[in-house]
Amino acid sequence: MDKSLGATIQKHIDLTVAALRRNRFESHYLPTKEDLIAELSRRLSGGCSCSAGGSMTLKETGVLGFLEAGGDFRYINRYAPGANDIEVCRQALSCDIYLSGTNALTMDGKLYNIDGQGNRVAALSFGPEKVIVVAGYNKIVADIPAARERMRLICAPTNAVRLSKQTPCTTTGVCQDCSSPERLCSQELVTGWQENVKRICVFILGQPYGF
Repeated sequence: MDKSLGATIQKHIDLTVAALRRNRFESHYLPTKEDLIAELSRRLSGGCSCSAGGSMTLKETGVLGFLEAGGDFRYINRYAPGANDIEVCRQALSCDIYLSGTNALTMDGKLYNIDGQGNRVAALSFGPEKVIVVAGYNKIVADIPAARERMRLICAPTNAVRLSKQTPCTTTGVCQDCSSPERLCSQELVTGWQENVKRICVFILGQPYGF
């Protein structure tokens, strides 16, 4: 990466970490995915229960593989052979630690997410004792309007293509706010000030992950 670009990205990361902390999130910068796995190894211990939302970031960083490999924790795995997806997602809402990606992080310290069936935004809002959010620096945007634009141009159409959905955005490349039966954009959540201080921990990585 160009040195000047890297310096600018690092400033964006530092601003976002500081803003999240002001909003009473726990927030940290981790340079590599290896640092992330080491941190999760420390936190997921003592036989705690954990689960995860659908996330390309968790897949690309190796978090899902780490969870599937097992450890000193009980993994509530919605992707396990024969698992009932809806039932597992319900169980996940009462786990000790829930892991998730995010569609966007704002430099004023908010998380922005769009969901289909709503299990991920439900867990962010209430249920699991702790939530760990993992994001590459590419998820950082200026504010909520920029987060919504990111969803329209990147998150929604890319996820629809990935999941082979029959929606207009798979053709146009831009969210059409459609009424398709296979629409993925059902639940919108802005997560800002934390009443339950440090319930949500955000790790921002020094590489781009997910979309």
